[in-house]
Amino acid sequence: MKKFAVVQFPGSNCDRDLLNAVLKAGAEAEFVDYRAASLAGYDGVLIPGGFSFGDYLRSGAMAAVAPVTKAIEEAADAGKPVLGICNGFQILTEIGLLPGALIFNDQHTFVSRDESLKIVNNETLFTRGYRQDEDIVYPVAHGEGHYYCDDATYERLKAHNQIVLTYNENPNGSRNDIAGIVNERGNVLGMMPHPERALETLLGSDDGLRLFEELIRWEANHVQIH
Repeated sequence: MKKFAVVQFPGSNCDRDLLNAVLKAGAEAEFVDYRAASLAGYDGVLIPGGFSFGDYLRSGAMAAVAPVTKAIEEAADAGKPVLGICNGFQILTEIGLLPGALIFNDQHTFVSRDESLKIVNNETLFTRGYRQDEDIVYPVAHGEGHYYCDDATYERLKAHNQIVLTYNENPNGSRNDIAGIVNERGNVLGMMPHPERALETLLGSDDGLRLFEELIRWEANHVQIH
């Protein structure tokens, strides 16, 4: 059975939701402290949402220099799946595992609601369980969710099919409605919406469960995107 690390930073507040999502999908998971020097023994790494280190300086900036950062980079280099959600996405851009940056929402207000999204690349090993261009619903909860990148980066994202998820009604001003991207290799995914909060129809949507089910089927020797 696969085993995942859920990294906890001071200020993480979606860590239990994320751990529960992995358990519900049928894998093992446990919390790992931000001071850990190694993530050996885990099949993948999950970085939850929240306000790591209080979002001082800027979101994810202090978490990016925490001791566990090197271990996260090593896991990504080894081809293991790395998933960063909300503040986790911000951390991945600060680390440099994903391009671009997350800046203040255009309205400079915190947005918290269910959001309609579109799967624009279902050929990643995170999104194989979805149909191409399928509309899904995940909650969002962020104040700095505007995905920003320069023109050259955006063209590279398009050329390598790295844009995975877009907003149907952009809540934050993200460039070209981008809600989630993968790295060129296809094993690092960052997104602002919360799939771990979309596991039960009773709570509004179970569209997030398929992402975690695909995550635990990960084939490390077939990491690629198309």
